[in-house]
Amino acid sequence: MRFVWQWITLERELPPNWSDVRLVLKVREQDADRAAALLGGANPLRSGNSLRLFVSRTGGFGPEALRRALLRLDRQGIAGTLELAGVTEAEAATAAVAATLVAQWDAGLATLPSDWSDMLAEVVLRSSDHLERAALLTAPMNPTRPGKRLALQFRVARCFGYGVSAEMARRCLERLDEEGIGGELTILRVLCDTDAVATQGPVWRVGRRAV
Repeated sequence: MRFVWQWITLERELPPNWSDVRLVLKVREQDADRAAALLGGANPLRSGNSLRLFVSRTGGFGPEALRRALLRLDRQGIAGTLELAGVTEAEAATAAVAATLVAQWDAGLATLPSDWSDMLAEVVLRSSDHLERAALLTAPMNPTRPGKRLALQFRVARCFGYGVSAEMARRCLERLDEEGIGGELTILRVLCDTDAVATQGPVWRVGRRAV
């Protein structure tokens, strides 16, 4: 069986809340060097003809990267076995994480002063597999990615200025919920009763960068 299909079979048997897995990939001795080179991005640990891999759902080398790497082996005609060496399950989700993004949004707004005007918020995704799709679904919010974190930051302007409207932000989060893309929403910064004077609104500077 091809490596990609071996992984698909293993992945289906993993607990739904798995956070990372350890895998052992075994190939023929003569293929070990080539297999290690093709799996370079995974930083495999080699012992003879065995390669140990670490896959994480929350960052680093994720499931999608693993599938691409295994596909390279399959295309090169490298055969072998893929075995599960260990799995780590995430801790029980807190109520905030388990809640839908829309529910988190509504709860966050309820804590704000009645005269709030500008907001900087972010959604931390649970899986790197969801990053591209989440960015597409939230495109109206013009999200940005802070560094290499699995997060999308966005601005909200209640009445005028930089940022999406609160109603559109809620609708974008609703789209993520509809496709089962989970995460944790955090309101990072809030301004109240701002008044634009010869500008389009306030600008925050975070880490020497305007947001």
